[in-house]
Amino acid sequence: MISGWKPNPTAPLWYSGGIHEPQGPYFSHLNVEHVKQQGPSCVATTLSMVANSTGASTTPEDFKEVTNSQAPHTWSEALKPYGLQLAYCNSDLRRLGYFIDELVEYDDLFLLSFFSKDPPSDPLPSGKLCTAHIITLHKGTIYDTAKDKHAGGECVADDYSRLERQTKRIFRVVPLYHPRCL
Repeated sequence: MISGWKPNPTAPLWYSGGIHEPQGPYFSHLNVEHVKQQGPSCVATTLSMVANSTGASTTPEDFKEVTNSQAPHTWSEALKPYGLQLAYCNSDLRRLGYFIDELVEYDDLFLLSFFSKDPPSDPLPSGKLCTAHIITLHKGTIYDTAKDKHAGGECVADDYSRLERQTKRIFRVVPLYHPRCL
């Protein structure tokens, strides 16, 4: 037994791996162009927007066909043809604003998911917990597909209007076959 050991109560969002893990930033060179979603399609629109930043020409419809909005591994699989995949970051239910400075410091590409209202402990009879939303953070800019580009859809991360929402998931976009990919 290690004497004096106690659990570490903190962890960075992106815990450094071993010497064999590639170091980021991975996608600081991308040119992300805001896209406004049509209807309840934040996941498909976000994935299309990210894929198009690599030079692809996709639409949200392309991603609706191959993803389940509640199954992140399908999102990661859908990004493979564009040389991208997703990796989970250490996160919990704290408000998005708690994580934003650390995320911006990574100077990279992330997908941030948050609850649209205070989440209940138990789902509705339909199985739905509550509405959630996903946004893109590239370097220090947030892209929110639910908003018009010039009405909060593209803004400096610290100025984003929904930083008080509770975090659902945080993903780092990583190169294809990165050791941590989903």
